[in-house]
Amino acid sequence: MLETGIKAPEFTLPDQNGNDVALSDFRGKKVILYFYSKDNTAGCTKQACGFGELYPQFSEKGAVVLGVSKDTVASHAKFAQKYQLPFTLLADPELNVLQAYDVWKEKMMYGKKVMGVVRTTYLIDEEGMIVKAFGKVKAADNPAQMLGEI
Repeated sequence: MLETGIKAPEFTLPDQNGNDVALSDFRGKKVILYFYSKDNTAGCTKQACGFGELYPQFSEKGAVVLGVSKDTVASHAKFAQKYQLPFTLLADPELNVLQAYDVWKEKMMYGKKVMGVVRTTYLIDEEGMIVKAFGKVKAADNPAQMLGEI
């Protein structure tokens, strides 16, 4: 996990509609950047739907929500449509951003060591600095937790 007080690594990734989205597009706004394992899994769906439900309050506070996983643009499009997610999902199948943000790690799954995303959420300020970092977050609690942080 990256430390607070540093500049957030810049990136450009395709969103669920295939449009390129850069972190720098959001200068002047707070960014909730959350990393999750996989579309349509139980925990990730709870987390995404929680962010979706609270999205109007994030918007009122001048914040945007960006979800990142290694899923494809097509997977993100189906996931966003299925749950009517009002925020941006970014596809990182090459793992470049997942690695830049230090969330692609070895972890245990069903007693085996595997590489995967450690659920992590960063709060990035209007100037692009990481002001809060939360590792191993609880999927269902994370959206309300982040709303409280901003």
